[in-house]
Amino acid sequence: MPTELKMPALSPTMEEGTLARWLVKEGDKVSSGDLLAEIETDKATMEFEAVDEGIVTKILVAEGTDGVKVGAVIAMIQGEDDDAVAAVALPQPLAPAGGEQVDPTPQPVKPTIKTPLPQAGGVGGGPATSQTNDRIKASPLAKRIAVNKGLDLTSISGTGPNGRIVKADVDAISGEGRSAVVAPALDPGFLRETPAPTQTIDTDIPHEVIKLSNMRKIIARRLTESKQTVPHIYLTVDVRLDALLKLRGELNASLEARGIKLSVNDMLIKALALALVQVPKCNVSFAGDNMLQYARADISVAVSVPTGLITPIIIDAANKSLSKISTEVAKLAARAKEGKLQPHEYQGGTASISNMGMMGIKQFDAVINPPQAMILAVGAGEKRPYIVDDALAIATVMSATGSFDHRAIDGADGAMFMKIFKELVEKPLGLVA
Repeated sequence: MPTELKMPALSPTMEEGTLARWLVKEGDKVSSGDLLAEIETDKATMEFEAVDEGIVTKILVAEGTDGVKVGAVIAMIQGEDDDAVAAVALPQPLAPAGGEQVDPTPQPVKPTIKTPLPQAGGVGGGPATSQTNDRIKASPLAKRIAVNKGLDLTSISGTGPNGRIVKADVDAISGEGRSAVVAPALDPGFLRETPAPTQTIDTDIPHEVIKLSNMRKIIARRLTESKQTVPHIYLTVDVRLDALLKLRGELNASLEARGIKLSVNDMLIKALALALVQVPKCNVSFAGDNMLQYARADISVAVSVPTGLITPIIIDAANKSLSKISTEVAKLAARAKEGKLQPHEYQGGTASISNMGMMGIKQFDAVINPPQAMILAVGAGEKRPYIVDDALAIATVMSATGSFDHRAIDGADGAMFMKIFKELVEKPLGLVA
């Protein structure tokens, strides 16, 4: 019988998306793993793959359609061995023997809790084996990723046709060190992609109406709710950059043969991560009656893209070399601008950095991106009068402002963090030690 192809959840928080483009047409034969469509979420445009073989018999949602809900049927696929007549017919409500009409409205299915089989190799089980995963309803690609990452597919809920586990389901839970604790103090709707109330403006000024992208809608909602629900405290320090700029020049001269060029921002990412490790009370998330204190500093880097702002993550930045950070930032930023980031590359992070110095901004206060509890706003380095060795001199100085969630981080701890960050930048050999 025909298989319903449903709008997938390509990220844990996705509730709707835009069906940007179909990569197949009615009558096309598809195999497991073939690309079917491009779907635009609030952060990226992602490819949706087939999990079964068959023929696309009906496309129900036209490309370019906005606001397609997760789980909505977008197409029908017919198995090659199924009856040809059934291939072109949509599912019809069935009538029982007694003649009573069955309600065609889909009824919620009660979830079945599966207990993972004990795994060999350690107490309490280990990574899922391919033998276990083979018995699970999952696409071949999802199985391969699960085996490579040591994930147990029995613990994953599938969003593909008939509950099939697809690549997006595995990607959504494969981020290392993620916690399932949700901050109850926040509005439960905070992470839902619900549309903002429509506002009409009556004006006779000549203008053009520009439709908001999914990304811009989510940015508007999340930042509004962040300012409404998170008590921000701002702490600013002036940081002398001369020593860091000198070290950067020397490092770039030695890295030129490898095609690597460090930016000031690369070095500030490292300093931010090291400061979080040295002041762990700032490497936290507020979670109502609990606090998550992270053992690793994953830095979200604000990148401007044509549709808004996205924050790819440098994982464990404190333990990566400056050259590695520079390479990762360049690759992630390029993919972000192409709209090709995967969810695990921009969801998560323990703190953020936003640098507007390259645009000449001297100082600004950034808005925290929950559930993170801090973000560092970096301004431009400029020549200023500065006291050096008790004498007035000219130095290259930048202003950096930390925004802290005051529910999770006390002012004294935030001040200690900013002090450590300043010391790391002004004595930059610690960044390469």
